[in-house]
Amino acid sequence: MSDIITAIAPVNIAMIKYWGKRDEKLILPLNDSVSATLDTSVMCAKTSVCARPDILENEIWLNGIQNSFSNQRLQNCLNSIKAIAREQQSVSEEFLSWNVRICSMNNFPTAAGLASSAAGYACLVTALARLYKIKTDVSKIARVGSGSACRSVFGGFVRWHAGVQADGSDSIATQIADSSHWNEMRVIILVVADTKKHISSVKGMSCAVETSELLKYRVQVCVPTRVKQICEAIKDKDFSTFAEITMKDSNQFHAVCLDSYPPCVYMTDVSHKIVEIIHKYNESCGAVKVAYTFDAGPNACLYLLEKDVPEVLSLIKHMFPTTSDDFIKGLDAPTTHIDLIKEFPMNPLEPNLLKYLIYTKLGDGPEIITDESHLLNAQGNLL
Repeated sequence: MSDIITAIAPVNIAMIKYWGKRDEKLILPLNDSVSATLDTSVMCAKTSVCARPDILENEIWLNGIQNSFSNQRLQNCLNSIKAIAREQQSVSEEFLSWNVRICSMNNFPTAAGLASSAAGYACLVTALARLYKIKTDVSKIARVGSGSACRSVFGGFVRWHAGVQADGSDSIATQIADSSHWNEMRVIILVVADTKKHISSVKGMSCAVETSELLKYRVQVCVPTRVKQICEAIKDKDFSTFAEITMKDSNQFHAVCLDSYPPCVYMTDVSHKIVEIIHKYNESCGAVKVAYTFDAGPNACLYLLEKDVPEVLSLIKHMFPTTSDDFIKGLDAPTTHIDLIKEFPMNPLEPNLLKYLIYTKLGDGPEIITDESHLLNAQGNLL
């Protein structure tokens, strides 16, 4: 019988967005993207895997519910791992013939635009690679599960190279800087909705590639320059440049979604209010202190430096009043009274427009759990 292998893997939030593929099957992007990996102690996917002769067919359980194993991307990940294991002769042919049982859970909303698939597939391939004892760059394998999952394989700041090879061999992720490089960086996620989005990213991307003229310009002209500039800003810890590029790219990404036919609308009225508040706050400060970015969903991810956290959190709580006793989730998040609120050029919005917020920081890549806190018991069954 095989051991139970359990891994955890982080969420990543892109500053330069991935939207559109040059190859749907291999999940090869049209452009490079750049992201930050978040702390797994606050948001993570956790996956346990085992292979046994008494498992009658491959199984996958997501958040306690059994799902079909017919998902081609899931099969591609498992088959890729097994092919490498066979090539490296890391396990026996008998072991390779056994079916697998996979159990995975997220401690954050799934399919709500919070990069759940990225964390999930990065976690899966990390656990499977250990199960089959292979040595390889797992970012390439994670990519065939979910494109942005290759970025969750590394901590800190990460670049996913689009590559030019037809087989995708050069479409990999590399680390720009580790999580300690810019340890003052903090992240606040404003959860507007934690339900499944009405247009999947896969469908939205496909529609944009087929119909958006703006996407073509973005890929050819805008992204190459932005990637170079934001990588330099990260290395130099130049927050003003980092923030401006991040917001511009988020705006353009959603403009591409609107330029698609029919349009894909992911942001809501509350999302747009967040954008307005952040710009007015930066203007009031006379400097860019906060950057917003929105993935394919209504939820905002704010990047800011640790010194500005108390003031920004106070502003958010002022502008988005809540009756919740559990509004701030994550690390200890200090707030403070600020005089700016008295003069802020917007009135507070109606209560409970935000469900909650998550306060966190940068973190490291996936890791194997060795403390026996598995999702499967010693017999490979669900706990």
